[in-house]
Amino acid sequence: MTRGDSRAALGNAVRHFRVERDETQEALAHRAEITVGHLSKIERGQANPTWETLEAIAIALELSVSRLAKQAEK
Repeated sequence: MTRGDSRAALGNAVRHFRVERDETQEALAHRAEITVGHLSKIERGQANPTWETLEAIAIALELSVSRLAKQAEK
């Protein structure tokens, strides 16, 4: 898996859980205290979030970082 592939997989995992919760990017970004633009780039695999950002997203989704990673590996 290349870096681009892993970013895309992580972004797909974030999107999967966000959509599963019927949540907008705006609502998730607000709770994670990041911009909507940054979240959008993460979901599209165009940004590589820091651990801090990834943890903030996971907490906002009420998930562990490891659960996000497991979804990204699928």
